[in-house]
Amino acid sequence: MRRDRLTFAMMVGIPLMQLLLFGYAINTDPRHLPTLVEMGDHGPLSRAIVQAMETSTYFEIIGVVDDPGEAGEALQTGEALFVVTIPAHFERDLLRGERPQILLDADATDPVAAGAGIGAFPTIVSEALAPLTGGRAPAAETVVHRRYNPAGRTELNIVPGLLGVILTMTMVMMTSMAITKERERGTLEGLLSTPARPFEVMIGKVTPYVFVGFLQVVLMLVLAWTLFGVPFRGSALAFVLATGLFILVNLSLGFLFSTLAKSQMQAMQMTFFMFLPSILLSGFMFPFKGMPDWAQFIGECLPLTHYLRAVREVMLKHAGLAEVWSDLWPLLIILSVIAAAAMARYQRTLD
Repeated sequence: MRRDRLTFAMMVGIPLMQLLLFGYAINTDPRHLPTLVEMGDHGPLSRAIVQAMETSTYFEIIGVVDDPGEAGEALQTGEALFVVTIPAHFERDLLRGERPQILLDADATDPVAAGAGIGAFPTIVSEALAPLTGGRAPAAETVVHRRYNPAGRTELNIVPGLLGVILTMTMVMMTSMAITKERERGTLEGLLSTPARPFEVMIGKVTPYVFVGFLQVVLMLVLAWTLFGVPFRGSALAFVLATGLFILVNLSLGFLFSTLAKSQMQAMQMTFFMFLPSILLSGFMFPFKGMPDWAQFIGECLPLTHYLRAVREVMLKHAGLAEVWSDLWPLLIILSVIAAAAMARYQRTLD
């Protein structure tokens, strides 16, 4: 252990990371989910419903909109997970005993994240209007629209996410272990003696794996469609750009690990150390909005988080390049930082 400090650090660090993440960050009962309200009626009963939703802690009211298009755009981009529509003349119809409808549009691409709020909504409305009804039948009818995944099928959320998980695991590990293997066999010395610049070496090493990554994606898409009926509704261009960027980020990360690891075992350990928080904090297994702010901040720094959002928006929400751009530019920044660090480390190896 004294000679292999990295292995010792992994043996201590990985259990510690698991304990902290599962204890403090993972939450399968998400609360304070972002909600927009489309107010067609501003009476005291409408305001009582909104106040009851905030008090329940399932919903966090992030704004009031008048345009249905604006509300739909917020759902598609993920800015809001719920949109509550209170129709015009709601209070008047309620007092007449006409039992008006109040609508909850939910982004159901992640059934776990949306499930708690959907389940609690009718009770919240009923209790908010209880003083009017005197505890009798509900005065208003609640209608829930599950957008993008009406049946609440878990595989529609999991299978697109698996694209990112598999690319993360294979691209990082293959690159880091392949280059480290060359160092162990001594063939890297021949490469170091060439006049090739670090950037050129990096391009040469990662290019074959780009094609391998896209081959994996094609196979996954075919299986997702044929076996699980996962649709592809959005822009192919946005999907290809997001996938290409994500593959390059992971290959650059693998190249960086190869400059740090002294053996294939260390390269594998580094890959697993990075893989664990990516799985837990990216929104793949647990609702991203249900995590505390500090965990969401870490998640925003992980490339898998942005790729999962982009892929799910393209495949399930009819998203195009404009809608996924908010996740593409963070991938570009992460790629620049990791590639610069990898080239700097490789240059130091030459020295």
